[in-house]
Amino acid sequence: MLLPLPTPEEMLRWDRETIKTIGIPGVTLMESASREAVSVLLDEYGPVEEKEIFCFAGSGNNGGDAFAMGRMLQDLGADVTVFHTKPKKHYRAETRSNLLWAQKLGVPLKHLDRVNFNILPQPDIVIDGLLGTGLRGHLRDDYITLIRNINRLAKHSYVLSIDIPSGLSGLNGQPQPEAIIADSTVTFEAPKLGLIMPEASRFTGILHVQSIGIPSLVQEKHPARHHLISDEIMNLIPTPELDMHKGKAGHILIIGGSPGLTGAPYLSAMGALRSGAGLVTIACPGGLADTIKAGNPDIMTLPLNKSDHWSQNLSEIILNKISQFDSIVIGPGLGRSRKTVDFLDAFIAECPARLVMDADALFGLAQLSEKMTKLPSDTILTPHPGEMATLFGVPNSKIQEERLGYAQRFTEISNATLVLKGAGTVVADQTMTCISPFSEPNLAVAGSGDVLSGIIGSLLARGLEPIEAASLGVYWHGMTGRILREKFPMRGNFASDIADSLPMAVKQYIEGVA
Repeated sequence: MLLPLPTPEEMLRWDRETIKTIGIPGVTLMESASREAVSVLLDEYGPVEEKEIFCFAGSGNNGGDAFAMGRMLQDLGADVTVFHTKPKKHYRAETRSNLLWAQKLGVPLKHLDRVNFNILPQPDIVIDGLLGTGLRGHLRDDYITLIRNINRLAKHSYVLSIDIPSGLSGLNGQPQPEAIIADSTVTFEAPKLGLIMPEASRFTGILHVQSIGIPSLVQEKHPARHHLISDEIMNLIPTPELDMHKGKAGHILIIGGSPGLTGAPYLSAMGALRSGAGLVTIACPGGLADTIKAGNPDIMTLPLNKSDHWSQNLSEIILNKISQFDSIVIGPGLGRSRKTVDFLDAFIAECPARLVMDADALFGLAQLSEKMTKLPSDTILTPHPGEMATLFGVPNSKIQEERLGYAQRFTEISNATLVLKGAGTVVADQTMTCISPFSEPNLAVAGSGDVLSGIIGSLLARGLEPIEAASLGVYWHGMTGRILREKFPMRGNFASDIADSLPMAVKQYIEGVA
């Protein structure tokens, strides 16, 4: 349901614990990694007999893998050359052992300082073992030149990167500033955090995760902070009971709507209903109730006055009825007037219910910055990058550049659970950070976030913990986007299509499991 995504530091700890505490030799892990990488190459490329293969070996463990692969591929009949970045005498530990073994077995080894890329023959396959996940900061100029030369040479070759494309950050998936462009990447034991970030996919190609024997005990003793949400999380959707009634499926209150923004709370309500809620009520200014309901008999309304606008005293009306509801979604179409912010201030100060804050509620919260540090732990915030930027008072671009960093900063100042929307949505609380595997263009439509807030509100109402409700809601929403991409390959779907397709996503999952 949640797959570990170790950072480079966490993976290094797993390696060290395995070698030093458990006693499994590093050379054994390297041999396993190299054999797994060769296996992936054979599966993806096919037989390598008589193929021209260039292996590029750096000075670290990736270089050792490249030397070992060169030895193994030569045994399979390939014409292998290993290009190394340092003089042979400078290699150490397991990497040096594999260099010496390759040398004894007659694998041609060439120091890159003596190589003219302009006269090299065109290889069939390039093995990238230059740099690993431990890269920090920008590449040196000589490595930038080297990576550019390899990419140019490899345009007509099959490229396999070992562990991570050289030059790519294992932490954020960004090139530093250049990276090898691979057809496939084989990484070991668990995908490193940077490899699953949306920006990394154009460098990694097909990502393969292969076990090399890091004991599960080591991984459990030193758990990764970040996790990838997998399809197994769909098993958390409450199973309908044969004797259930609407009250058992949760009653959600959506608080929102203002002049010109009446569709947002409606879409949130539809997200809640399509994800299984038993009852949904929209609380809104009375003058907007009929428009918000849009003639839909499935949605109930709680008109709060005869006006079209919010005011502080309306919070008391809702709070007096709050015990009727299992969860609250506040913000869709709420508006941003000063009186609306005053209403929000009064409401969240007293609200005892499980709460999802979205859209304009996040704008209001940014005006009430002291409130963010006092939110209870059963509150979920669902900002898109622009709303997150408003909460932190920074440019939108800053959030996009440091999505995981700002998610971490949020958890350091608030007990609430965060859903930072976008490609590879980030879900974070004080104990873990979960990342969605989906980057679906069909979800990038107005109202999509309103549907998501309704889904999460529905799951909260049915008893899931905040981190579970948020992670499941994000995955379900993303899975629905993938279904819509099949139906609308060039986009063109509505947010209402997202809500309406939620049951189909569950159906496809159940059929796939069966």
